[in-house]
Amino acid sequence: MHTGGGISGGGISGGGISGGGLLDGKVVLVAGVGPGLGRAIALRAAEQGAAEVVLVARTAAFLKEVAGEIGPRARPLPVDLTGDCRELAALAEVDVLVQNAFTMPPMRGLGRVDVGELRESLDVNLLAALRTIQAVTPALIRNGGNVVVVNSAVLRHSRKPFGPYRLAKAALLAAAQNLASELGPKGVRVNSVAPGWIWADTLRMWFDHLAAERGVPARQIYDETAAGIDLRRLPEPDEVADAVVFLASGLARGITGQCLDVNCGEFHA
Repeated sequence: MHTGGGISGGGISGGGISGGGLLDGKVVLVAGVGPGLGRAIALRAAEQGAAEVVLVARTAAFLKEVAGEIGPRARPLPVDLTGDCRELAALAEVDVLVQNAFTMPPMRGLGRVDVGELRESLDVNLLAALRTIQAVTPALIRNGGNVVVVNSAVLRHSRKPFGPYRLAKAALLAAAQNLASELGPKGVRVNSVAPGWIWADTLRMWFDHLAAERGVPARQIYDETAAGIDLRRLPEPDEVADAVVFLASGLARGITGQCLDVNCGEFHA
């Protein structure tokens, strides 16, 4: 499950994030900067030397907050990705697009989900991603850039309430893989990451809720969840962000059309 939250770790000082790393000199656009994984990716891109990190989401106040953590290399750009993406299309310099925009689909079986709700979910989780990629494709072609799409470990299972979620993410993976074939001859790579559980604020609150319902410590919920995972723990935002940075960097220059699982061994693709 792709679940948002906070970020742990360092690399941030009062003067902003210092450069030097895998993304030296690159302009990185993070579409879907929320309080969880999107923020972690933006901070990691800056830590890895991005010349500019363009922060895109609907909430201007939160973008300003993240920009303050990064420093002068951050460029907040409030945009509703379900609408007009002309502001993104006007960006002449984009080397990396990280597509992270997401809304939770209705958690009901496909046999009884409301089609209207499903349509709304697909508009954000699939069509907004396609709009965003289309908007910046000319810049990516000019700059020999690449795209990293944030997908989900929901691809790897068929649990009953997750049907609409899996439908959206499976379609998103198909889109990313087809775009890899379409844009590859033009020098643009397209890859995906599929996070599992992400141990951060939102998931912590959910585990606290489950623990209260059962009258057990929240740690017990964590341990039960982690028991079926190879590394016996849940991934953290920084770990997923590191995988995104790797795919966006020159180290992955021979990789396209792939989906990298980041789930501490919960599923084996």
